[in-house]
Amino acid sequence: MVELGISTFGETTALNGTGQVYNHDERIRQLVAEIEVADKVGLDVYGIGEHHREDFAVSAPEIVLAAGAVNTKKIRLTSAVSILSSMDPIRLFQQYATIDALSNGRAEIMAGRGSFTESFPLFGYDLKDYEALFDEKLDLLQLANESTKVNWRGELTQSIAGKEVYPRPVQ
Repeated sequence: MVELGISTFGETTALNGTGQVYNHDERIRQLVAEIEVADKVGLDVYGIGEHHREDFAVSAPEIVLAAGAVNTKKIRLTSAVSILSSMDPIRLFQQYATIDALSNGRAEIMAGRGSFTESFPLFGYDLKDYEALFDEKLDLLQLANESTKVNWRGELTQSIAGKEVYPRPVQ
């Protein structure tokens, strides 16, 4: 089965041909409108990547996807990617479970390491822990998805003793 979709980082660089540049707030509003149009024309998926740089408008794709979820019916909404290594995996899980509720089961997380590393110093992480952070946080994210009650002993992440994680995803 072939699926068609759009993936974007919400670039704010000059457009080819016209040189037009959009500021961050304008570009974010455009992305929400693009999600709605993509749903209306029957695309399968819309993905938004995370960056923390001047040339990209979206540092929190989950918020833009949540806004897009409200006025759409069929399109799947995904991060492309969420930089798991510099995020709290429980918070990421909760954010996408919320989008899943808003969209009635159409949210997906694409967790990755990212192609740029600007989020590491921004959020207080050391690049020497690049691989270990991703591996540990992915394990915790998967555990939160598998079980409502989480027991976790983190080395680079928090430890969690029998706490329940809500909301749960629709799907």
